[in-house]
Amino acid sequence: MISVATRSFIDSLVDYYISEASSYKQMAKSYADEAGDVSAAAFGIILGSIYSAFIQSYTNLQQKPSLEDIHEFTQIIKKRAAQIKRSILDATP
Repeated sequence: MISVATRSFIDSLVDYYISEASSYKQMAKSYADEAGDVSAAAFGIILGSIYSAFIQSYTNLQQKPSLEDIHEFTQIIKKRAAQIKRSILDATP
C-alpha cells in the first residue's frame, strides 16, 4: 500500500503538471510530425514524468514498489486522468 506521504507526493505532481500543461503541450508539439496527436503526446509526456518521479521516490529510499503499489498508482492516475486531459486541451502552447 502506498504511504500517505507518497500519495500526497503523487497528487502534488499531478497538480503541478496540470498547472504546467501548456509547457508540455508545447513540448509535444515539437514532436507533432512523429506523434501525430499533440494532446495524446502531451498526456504521455506528463504521465511518464509522474511515473518516473514515483519510481524515483522509491529508489531514493532504496526500495522497489510492489505490484500492489504500482496498481494503486495506476488507480490514482486513472481518477485524475480527465483533469490532466482537460488541462492539456484547454492549454494554449
